[in-house]
Formats: sequence, C-alpha cells, structure tokens
Amino acid sequence: MNLKLRLTVLSFLQFFVWGAWLITIGVYWFGTKQWGGEEFGKVFATLGIASIIMPALTGIIADRWMNAERLYGILHILYGITLFFIPQMTTPDSFFWVMLIAMLFYMPTISLSNSIAYYILKNNSYDVVKEFPPIRVWGTIGFIAAMWLTNLSGNKDSGNQFIIAAVFAIILGIYAFTLPKCPPQNLIPKDASLSEKLGLNAFSLFKDYKMALFFFFSMFLGAALQLTNMYGDVFLSDFGKIPEYAESFVVKRSTIIMSISQISETLFILAIPFFLKRYGIKNVMLISMFAWVLRFGLFAFGVPVGFGLGLIILSCIVYGMAFDFFNISGSLFVETTTDYKIRSSAQGLFMMMTNGFGAIMGSLVSGWLIQKYFTLPNGDKMWHEIWLVFAAYAFVIAVLFAIMFKHKHNPEELGEIKH
Repeated sequence: MNLKLRLTVLSFLQFFVWGAWLITIGVYWFGTKQWGGEEFGKVFATLGIASIIMPALTGIIADRWMNAERLYGILHILYGITLFFIPQMTTPDSFFWVMLIAMLFYMPTISLSNSIAYYILKNNSYDVVKEFPPIRVWGTIGFIAAMWLTNLSGNKDSGNQFIIAAVFAIILGIYAFTLPKCPPQNLIPKDASLSEKLGLNAFSLFKDYKMALFFFFSMFLGAALQLTNMYGDVFLSDFGKIPEYAESFVVKRSTIIMSISQISETLFILAIPFFLKRYGIKNVMLISMFAWVLRFGLFAFGVPVGFGLGLIILSCIVYGMAFDFFNISGSLFVETTTDYKIRSSAQGLFMMMTNGFGAIMGSLVSGWLIQKYFTLPNGDKMWHEIWLVFAAYAFVIAVLFAIMFKHKHNPEELGEIKH
C-alpha cells in the first residue's frame, strides 16, 4: 500500500470512529434513555474539556518522548476500550464520566493525525500543501460513512453505535503501529518555561484588543458549532411522534439527511479561496455567522414533507458554509496576524477557544435552556422555539462582530499563505 493511500485510510478511520455516534447520541439519550437536557449538555461538554486539557499534553509527549504514531495508536485503543462500557451505563452521571474518559483519549488524536500525516509526507518529499487536502477530505467521507452505517443498521437509537465506533477505533489503533515511524522532534528547547511548552505564551495575544476580540467571538461562535451536532438528529427523529410524519424518510433516515451537512462541508472547502480573495477574511467570517442564522432559522420552519423538507435540506447545505468559512478564515487570520514564534501556539489557542471553551459554554447553556424553558411536561421539546432562539443568538453575534471587529482586506497578505 503506498504512503498516500495509507494516510487516506488513517484519515477515513480517524473521523469514522467519531461519526458513528456524535450525531446520533442525542437520539439514544433522549429517545431510548429518556434522560434530561441539562445532563446531555454536560455530556457534550466533555468534548470541550478534553480539547482544553489533552492536545497540549500529548503534543509534549510526542515532541519529546514517544513516536507520534505509537502514542496515536495507544490513544485509539484506549478510546475503543472505553466506548465498550458506554452502553452499560444506567445513569446520566456514570455516562458522563465514561464519556469524559473516552474524549480525553480521542480529542488529542485529531491534531496528532494531522502531525503524523505532515511528518510522513514531508519525510518522503511530498508537497504537503498539495497532497494533504485530498487526504484530509477522506476524513469527512469517513464521518459520513459512519453516520450512514449507524442509521442503515438500525442503531441510531441504540447503544450499538458506540460498539461500532469501539471496534473500528481498536482496528485503527492497531493499524497506526504499522505506519512509518514519526520520532520525537525535540523542537522545544529543554530549558523552555512550562508556559512555552504548553503553548500558553500565546495568551499574551489577549493584550491586543483586536486579537482579544477575535478570540472572544471565536468562543461565542464555537458555542454555536455544537448545537446541531447535539440536537439535529433528535429534532428530525422527534417528527416520528407526529402520526402524519412517523413513516417519512426524514424520520427513518434522519442521520442520512443530517449527513448532507458533511457532504456540503467538503464542497464549500473548494469555494473558500475564491471567497477569501474576493471578500476578505472579515467578510468571509461574517458570511459564516449569517449562515449559522440561516442554519438554525431554516430548521425552525422545516417539516419532513413538501416545502418544509426543502427548508431542512437547505439548512443542511448552508451548514457547510457556516462551518468551513469561519474555521478556515479564522485560522488564516491567526496565521497572517501573529508572530511566527508563537504562530503554532496561537492556532492552538484559536482551537481551544472554539472547540474548548466555546463548546463547553454552548453545551452547558443550551442543555440548561432547553430543559428549563423549552421542554414540555411530557418530555417533548419545543423545537420551533429552540431553533429560533439559536438563530437569534447567531444573529446577535454576527451584528456585534460586524460593528466591533475592524479588519482591512489585504489580498497580498493572503497570497503569502500557501495553505
């Protein structure tokens, strides 16, 4: 098997073992277990907690003491073993702690998989800028394939979704040991301070008003990123409680409908260079924010048939723009406005604000809000109102960003960035 194909398999499985349950866990939680929204918010917050704690720690281990591919393999095997215990959990609290352990093992593997791919490609004289994107897109395809498998095998409301992910995670862990060696690079000086080793020196960027504003908006938008992962499939599945929609394709194959979002994601990535060059980083981020307003607003008025079905599908298509445009343009903003000495740490801080603090905030607040104000006495959710509140939240963020964040478009600045 050639190297690019081996890295493609790695990328595919990396996100397959996440996609098998991430979108459908809500159906299992609310539908099968009949547990509450506030506790569900805490479970989704485990992704954010792990994103804050683990990537820096595993980065230090891979930089200093252990081959990256071995560490990656060990983490996936431990992730897989932990997932086997999840269907056995009988209370929200026990579920939370097991999921937290699973996420502590899984979340750092996302950045590790990129590091492994970069190292192997560079070490074998490949052009990383040219070769990595087609490899990475197979990660999204893996995520979609896992969603389809979970739905088509009848497990979107079953604990088996975690078993599917567990089996493939262990296979991926074993597979990682067959990859070319990625030894520690020891790029961080041994006498570096602890804050440098952990990438905490990037926090000095908060002294700059513009950067501080960017990171705070990243956090608030990061809160929105989790909402459709948490509630999208539950929302569509809940139409099954209405007799006229109970047998519709949307209810039976809700996860496949949701996968349109990931398919859209792969297509909008291709449009980013055009939009960035034409409109600039700030405007592309603004487009993303208003796309989130549409994502939530269209869901609010969607139903499984006729015109309402078109709104649901359009919402899923818009997701690709909402997700990609902010993540990639935000990353480029960090790349073009920070000193090269702390650029990697600054990128880590960007991810920490969106996938860490933002994800925790979005998960906990939305869980509490839905449980407190938008859950009927019989347990049914007021989805129309829920999506409108989420849309209003995204709209306020977009308007404040447009007014407060000042950034002049400089096409030459973008031309210097090759990825």
